[in-house]
Amino acid sequence: EGMVLPQRTLPLEKISMDWQQRQRPGAGLFNLGNTCYINVILQCLTYTPPLANYLLSYQHSQSCQQQGFCMMCTMESHVRKVLCSSATAILPGAVLRDLKFIGEEFEYGRQENAYEFLRCTLDAMHRACLSCHLDVSSEETTIVHQIFGGFMKSRVTCLSCQAVVDSYKAFLDVSLDIRVRASSLTTVLEDCVTPKQLDQTECFRCSMCKKKAAASKKVTVHRAPRVLTLCLERADQWTGTKISKFVEYPEYLDLRPYMSDPAGEPLLCSLYALVVHSGDTCLEGHFLCYAKASNGLWYKLDDESVDNCDIHTVLGQQAYLLFYAR
Repeated sequence: EGMVLPQRTLPLEKISMDWQQRQRPGAGLFNLGNTCYINVILQCLTYTPPLANYLLSYQHSQSCQQQGFCMMCTMESHVRKVLCSSATAILPGAVLRDLKFIGEEFEYGRQENAYEFLRCTLDAMHRACLSCHLDVSSEETTIVHQIFGGFMKSRVTCLSCQAVVDSYKAFLDVSLDIRVRASSLTTVLEDCVTPKQLDQTECFRCSMCKKKAAASKKVTVHRAPRVLTLCLERADQWTGTKISKFVEYPEYLDLRPYMSDPAGEPLLCSLYALVVHSGDTCLEGHFLCYAKASNGLWYKLDDESVDNCDIHTVLGQQAYLLFYAR
């Protein structure tokens, strides 16, 4: 309540949403046995234009004073290797070697979840930025948060006296429940921003009328990220089984209807990458991804294979992770 949203300290012009150089797609990534979950995340991040532009500029490594493992330096080296290599496929050796530094739960040779690896990778990159001598006023002003970070607004309304309490929370990705009313991504997002009455076990005491009362809660996007990362939850939290339903998702998504101020100008995002999980259960199977290269064309990235595909193929997948850029 009354939280002051942090102000960005890096100049906006230093973050370019358009590719600074256009070229053919980069190399594929070898799978050393159950490392497909690593490969898909590395590829999606490699084809994230503002992140790739930043890493290719050497801005981080030129100021980095980190001793030992640094995820930003590792990603800088990896992205340059993928996009500038003449080889058809390379080995993400540095990432595999330092897997435990990225996430303690990851065990080499064991199939892991791509979404968890994404979250740990972004967190490791964020920590690497904080360890440098960058002039930041809060944790939400690193380059990672400036690209992937946004703010959610939670508004709780007392149904007795109509008093409202607002709070804010930073996010790097959004996880979406697709079990109910999930024919399309827009339907899922509409359900997310629909006010819901709080469960009676969530004891709400109104600060205005000073009593426990029924209340409703509405969650909206207060500050949209430059890159919106969405996870369509495909593991049923009650049964653990995989949810294999097809959820339609658009090439262009307008975030405006899901913002705290839904009456403003359209806030268009363009799909540029997605991760797909194939397999009957969430504990096994295979991850592959699709990404739009700097030449504007779409490619299917399946470990060491990099193949052309069209937008109709891209939009027809049973998506698990979706990446949209402003």
